[in-house]
Amino acid sequence: MVVRAVVEGVGHYLPERIVPNSHFEDTLETTDAWIKARSGIERRHFAAADENTSDLATKAAQAALASAGIAASEIDALVLATSTADLTFPSAATMVQHNIGMTNGFAFDIQAVCAGFVFALSTANALITSGQAKRVLVIGAETFSRIMDWEDRSTCVLFGDGAGALVLEAETGDGTADDRGILATDLNSDGQYRDLLFVDGGISTGSSGVLRMQGKEVFRHAVEKLASTAHTSLKSLNLGADDVDWVVPHQANIRIITSTAKKLGVPMERVVVTVPDHGNTSAASIPLALSVGVERGQIKQGDLLVTEAIGGGLAWGSVVLRW
Repeated sequence: MVVRAVVEGVGHYLPERIVPNSHFEDTLETTDAWIKARSGIERRHFAAADENTSDLATKAAQAALASAGIAASEIDALVLATSTADLTFPSAATMVQHNIGMTNGFAFDIQAVCAGFVFALSTANALITSGQAKRVLVIGAETFSRIMDWEDRSTCVLFGDGAGALVLEAETGDGTADDRGILATDLNSDGQYRDLLFVDGGISTGSSGVLRMQGKEVFRHAVEKLASTAHTSLKSLNLGADDVDWVVPHQANIRIITSTAKKLGVPMERVVVTVPDHGNTSAASIPLALSVGVERGQIKQGDLLVTEAIGGGLAWGSVVLRW
């Protein structure tokens, strides 16, 4: 028998403000058709002026706890993946901990940009399998609308705000790929590519900065590295593409999603896609897609899922789990 980190609840939150592609036509040399053709994005959500990342994360966390039927007091650890925390410190995770009434345990942020939720899931899995925590709340939340250059049409039309969350709980399994829970993880990074996707601000600059991206290079690395990490995780379980019920990828760009699925050998009919409605929500995109996939009736208990993501760093990774 082995300990597995099993998903017991899932939830998400999207800000009320919906921003269609047409919103950008008045200020940028762009069109709805151009944005859709380039990215597959049709609309995205932007946080209100008084909404911070911790607020979005709190609502997603509350939805996941309700889904699991678990009280915040029963959570041992809270791991929040974000690159847009409210403040330099303390962590947004501790703010969420307070907001949901979790007075025990511990909370911390993980920053791996768009790959953040994969890194957070892997960390939560390690906490559970090592016995350090029995129940972990894992959240991805972002307000990327706060770090956009609104004059850069190649980036500002791509991103949105939102949050998603999972409740993981320790359960015993047989140690086979038929177990429910997280079955395999693969994490990677390579700092030589840091200039491909970054924010030109921070402590060293004295300003928060805005997002900068070399889109063509990021695309090239994304397809290659996402397919590779997914293959690595599946191979460690002696599984292949035919065993996968759903790929739940980072929702960056429909062309990246379709190209990666093709490279993996998984038909698009088995890929959960939310990018048209949410845009790229960075670390929030995978938990958002998981929650929406459950709502749609796509993801069901017992399904084998592969999640994969790549973000600034470059950092990338994958998780294989049985729902």
